Amino acid sequence: MTQELMFDVAVIGAGPAGLAAALSAEKAGAKTLLIEREARLGGILKQCIHDGFGLVRFGEKLSGPEYAQRFIDRLPKSDVTVWTLSFVSEIRNDQQQTLLTVITREGIKQVRTRSLIFATGCRERTSRQIGVQGRHCAGIFTAGTAQYYTNILGKLPARRCVILGSGDIGLIMARRLTLEGAEVIGVYEAKPTPSGLTRNVSQCLWDFDIPLYTSKTVTRVFGETRLSAVEVASVDSCMRPIDGTEEIIPCDALILSVGLIPENELMESIGVPIDSKTKGAVVDERNETLLRGIFACGNALHVNDLVDYVSESGEIAGKAAADSNRKSRGLVPVECDSTLLYVVPQRIDRNAELQERVFFFRCSQDMDHATLTISKGGTTLVTKQYAHLRPPEMERLPLVLTAEQLSGCEPLRFHLEEIEHE
Repeated sequence: MTQELMFDVAVIGAGPAGLAAALSAEKAGAKTLLIEREARLGGILKQCIHDGFGLVRFGEKLSGPEYAQRFIDRLPKSDVTVWTLSFVSEIRNDQQQTLLTVITREGIKQVRTRSLIFATGCRERTSRQIGVQGRHCAGIFTAGTAQYYTNILGKLPARRCVILGSGDIGLIMARRLTLEGAEVIGVYEAKPTPSGLTRNVSQCLWDFDIPLYTSKTVTRVFGETRLSAVEVASVDSCMRPIDGTEEIIPCDALILSVGLIPENELMESIGVPIDSKTKGAVVDERNETLLRGIFACGNALHVNDLVDYVSESGEIAGKAAADSNRKSRGLVPVECDSTLLYVVPQRIDRNAELQERVFFFRCSQDMDHATLTISKGGTTLVTKQYAHLRPPEMERLPLVLTAEQLSGCEPLRFHLEEIEHE
């Protein structure tokens, strides 16, 4: 019979969120286990050799590996137990404790834990998920896979490529492949505006004279064993291809940067409610899901712009998961209308002894001179002015809300309105 190992907190995933969560839980006094399926810690940061990480947290520009190493270096000085090359195959939860079945190098282990934190990150959408027609031959990569080939394996995946989607990884890979000697024909975006951060559009495309084509998408791929060309077409306001606008572009690679999806299959297997907008768990301000003792953080919760906020999310979850004296919750729903894509957290605990609660949101369209209104039961609690808002750029909003403001069963409502300036 396999012996059960006991921990106060178990963390699945040792990327930036998981590292921060494990260290935070251990610092709060919890016996903590960190489980990572790869041989090395750091998650996706291991292949992100560009700089720009850590500006918020450390006040300096770091590469992805440098940022991750700041947390990895703290592990030997802590009592966190780390398992690498380990995979969670099954989870059973009874609202009091959680039992994990973990496949490790030493064999199958059973872990019983009081709190479980999901820091499993996110995955990229593939060409099949977006309906590109044609034979899916060699030469079609997600941007993250192309990044892994280039930065980790030292292999150039393309000589002449098209990039579909203007997400941040796609923009960064347009620059990276150009620096390595590949020809990037252009970045094609189905939306009328770029999907990545403004600074990445400027630094990765404009600075290297790489064209950006909006309201265009790849509709078909050509090739037998290796990609030989793609078909590109303009799209209408509903992002449907327009007949007669097709163009064939010879190339040997198609790089896809068409969105990220939180990796939450394990979480769903134990019945954690998922937000249809974020594709992550529904959580309160301490990142606890609607199942007691189950937490989510980082990109497994919602896709973040900055790794600094991913680490912050992990630290919040880790500290809360280590608290063995959590009170019963009085959850207040948080809702948003069509002017916002989503708001996280989706619940607020009126019983939480917090001076400040931090919200993250994205607007649904570009706005200038916008006013955010937060109300409850018809009463306006907070208004805040924004000069510019863009859907790709997530906003962080710390708020102090009193117990009196959170009383009653009415939801907290978020609304954005663009104010016309003369």
